[in-house]
Amino acid sequence: MLYDVVVNDWGETTYVPTTLGKVLLVLVLLALLAGAVAFARAKAGKSADASAAGKKSSGKLTVKQLVFCAMAIALGTVLSNIKLFSFPTGGSITLLSMLVICLPGYFFGLGAGLLTGVAYGVLQLLIDPYVLYPMQLVVDYLLAFGALGLSGLFVNAKNGLLKGYLTGILGRFVFAVISGWIFFGVYAWEGWNPLAYSIVYNAIYIFSEAAVTVVLLLLPPVKKALGSVKKMALE
Repeated sequence: MLYDVVVNDWGETTYVPTTLGKVLLVLVLLALLAGAVAFARAKAGKSADASAAGKKSSGKLTVKQLVFCAMAIALGTVLSNIKLFSFPTGGSITLLSMLVICLPGYFFGLGAGLLTGVAYGVLQLLIDPYVLYPMQLVVDYLLAFGALGLSGLFVNAKNGLLKGYLTGILGRFVFAVISGWIFFGVYAWEGWNPLAYSIVYNAIYIFSEAAVTVVLLLLPPVKKALGSVKKMALE
């Protein structure tokens, strides 16, 4: 059995992974990280000088990329628990957790970004699951967090991190709204249409965190520091 059926404090029937289910999630997480590293290595290979010395260092590159992707997931998870504001029914303003999960896409491209985002969602599911329906799991944990990897669309663009970050959080917002509308419309504020409720509810915490992050990304020292980290990741 991969999950237990549990009634939570709200009287909702939820699904919690069993030990076997957690083992399976860990294996999925590792597989996603391996896939992210494969994409990251391809990106780094294109950026590196095609020399014999570069080929000899390919193993080191793989380890470095694995560390960068894994550290983004770990740091994002830590920061997601530093909550500046939380709704009692889910959703919170965190300390830059979405930015951290957008970084692998900015460093290594779309493929690595998407897989790292999904891996982060799997880890969130492992640590703090809130699952009412199977499709809600897919939308909330895989698609919404995976969308943060859309930052990889602007990997080579001017101001690519800012553009990528905004694209990633818009992607997450879209899936969060869909989830809130379809699966949590029953919690809509009195007199509110479920879709309008979901749009406003999710916009409050997602775009509040985004506003703070954008201000930081516009600061020259921050831009320079993140550019240096990207160069380090690709060398």
